Amino acid sequence: MTIAEPTAQSVAEAARLLRCGQLVAFPTETVYGLGGDATNERAVAAIFEAKGRPQFNPLISHVLDAAEARKFVRWTPVAEKLAAAFWPGPLTLVLPRAPGSPISLLATAGLDSVAIRAPSHPVAQALIRATGRPIAAPSANRSGAVSPTQAAHVAESLGDRVPLILDGGPCLVGVESTVLDLTTTTPTLLRPGGATREAIEAIIGPIAVSHALPSGDAARKSPGQLASHYAPARPVRLAATSVGADEGLLAFGPTVPQGAMLTYNLSPSGDLGEAAANLFAMMRTLDRPGIGRIAVMPIPETGLGLAINDRLRRASQGHDGADDGTARRG
Repeated sequence: MTIAEPTAQSVAEAARLLRCGQLVAFPTETVYGLGGDATNERAVAAIFEAKGRPQFNPLISHVLDAAEARKFVRWTPVAEKLAAAFWPGPLTLVLPRAPGSPISLLATAGLDSVAIRAPSHPVAQALIRATGRPIAAPSANRSGAVSPTQAAHVAESLGDRVPLILDGGPCLVGVESTVLDLTTTTPTLLRPGGATREAIEAIIGPIAVSHALPSGDAARKSPGQLASHYAPARPVRLAATSVGADEGLLAFGPTVPQGAMLTYNLSPSGDLGEAAANLFAMMRTLDRPGIGRIAVMPIPETGLGLAINDRLRRASQGHDGADDGTARRG
């Protein structure tokens, strides 16, 4: 495994590896992605293997722009409006597969739809351009673990499973892209993320929100639809208003309960954008031996808070996570 600064030479080498069917980790504005050639079934299989990812959980294909996307999906007027407003940026669109689309069926979990987006990070754009192919890229971590927002997080989680990591510094958005399904009669929010529901509705009007998750091994239309996901090793307790001496506290805002073993504040000023950017890195720091549980202060359910709370609820699955701050349930 090599961690490299994103120079012209290292980006060219990364593109060469991708064209040869190998994997490369690279930064986007949301989180670091574990990239493979989206048209190469073996490369896509290697992504699943490296992550230990369920194959019914599809991957997002990353392209440069709407013109590139039209080669792989059936474009619509709604998609055109959204791409004009949000691309490049943290919005993934689920659209019907175009006739003859070379996107791997494994990347789409065998569905007739494709999850696609154009990232805004300049390193991601340079890599896509140099590769000349769409890049399938889930978050660059073992499946179910906390998503990486720094190159060091990728190395820690994946190690030698990825031969090259392009180090573009910390991710600015810090939570994954919003996923919007455009194959339904009313556009449907499948996963909240870096593009807020309010901003989307300002462009195309009211959208539906999917709360039901497919059961068993049924194929999902997008990543992020597993009930238990983004889970650290320590139990996560939500809505904490007080904290125990054995707990690590993920705080938010200026008023913080005292007494935790270790405290990190997502945003002392209560800024949801700052909180989103810090979420995964701070959760990782609290997920350490000696800490019995991670307590999380309440986060507003507005704007980016919707995406933050979605990740936190998934992180708490498998534990009795919601709490009033006083009970000590496991």
